[in-house]
Amino acid sequence: MLETYIFDFSHSALTVAEALERAAARGVTVRVVVDGVGTGEVPGEWHARWAAAGVRWRVFNPARGWRLLVPRGWRRLHRKLCVVDGDVAFCGGINLLDDHHDPNHGALAQPRLDFAVRVRGPLVGDVHDTMTRLWWRLQTARKLRQADPEGTLAAVRAAAHAGVEEPTHSRRIRPGMRASLVLRDNFRFRRRIESVYRLAIAQARREIVIANAYFVPGVQLQRALIRAAQRGVKITLLLQGRYEYFMQYHASRAVYGPMLEAGIEIFEYEASFLHAKVAVMDTPHGALATVGSSNLDPFSLLLAREANVFVRDDGFAAEVMGHLRHAIAHQGRRVAPDAHLRRSLATRLANWLAYAGMRLMILIAGKRY
Repeated sequence: MLETYIFDFSHSALTVAEALERAAARGVTVRVVVDGVGTGEVPGEWHARWAAAGVRWRVFNPARGWRLLVPRGWRRLHRKLCVVDGDVAFCGGINLLDDHHDPNHGALAQPRLDFAVRVRGPLVGDVHDTMTRLWWRLQTARKLRQADPEGTLAAVRAAAHAGVEEPTHSRRIRPGMRASLVLRDNFRFRRRIESVYRLAIAQARREIVIANAYFVPGVQLQRALIRAAQRGVKITLLLQGRYEYFMQYHASRAVYGPMLEAGIEIFEYEASFLHAKVAVMDTPHGALATVGSSNLDPFSLLLAREANVFVRDDGFAAEVMGHLRHAIAHQGRRVAPDAHLRRSLATRLANWLAYAGMRLMILIAGKRY
């Protein structure tokens, strides 16, 4: 089973499409769910090849044209999950997209920075259960549309939302290590990932390092970080340094001021695109690290389906921290507080227009952030 936001049927990602095709052809049950905006429809060639091989796939919440102007169209499947034979699972931020190619910006001189975690043990079953629930909701909705082509939208929605209580799981995956699959959806677990972040930040005593592609924290998350800095916790943020999307790029910089004033260090990753959604922090019960799909912005925290694995283990946290320290030291540019204050009027205006636009979209969607 595979879920992804982007499945780019080109370059190195084609090897995954081919592997899924071969697996289905030899009798493996293969189920794929892609997002309707991030991926869209499966290309015609692969539609035929997968169908011939027996690959089954669904598109989550397809939206085109004017439908993207409606708040319901902003609800995306942003999580990246995979389970193989009930033996191994993967969770992270990595789309099925060539590391050296960007659909909007072309060839990349350096690969994008991103993370995923491979899981074995009881947590694999929990990931599988989560993915299976979504698959059967999409199946049920599809059958209702086929049976009633005129469509009773309420019935389709009711079927798609049936049995929504996806649990947040916590399992030991090896002696001394505890890992939790933490989900974010539009039903029961609407604020779960943000809540776990805020709790961990409140417990941190010495250091927090966060790498996040689209960093636009809400008021409560901003306050949690600022309070931690004020009580002496060393906080370092590794954020996107290259321009990718206007709103996310400029809205993120609108919140730099309060962070810098609190003594939080900000580094911008400039070697390539930063797509990571990871964090490491100490807590009274040991080091805690998270790897997943959730950005710290309102689109991830309030609208998208997301999945993060939180791991309480000193060794694992040290490994993630090592990667982050290397990226900060060798590929990050420190944002100097005085330089940020001296940015041009045009830049300030773009920052606040983007931030206001993002907040307005969330207000239209009926959310508080």
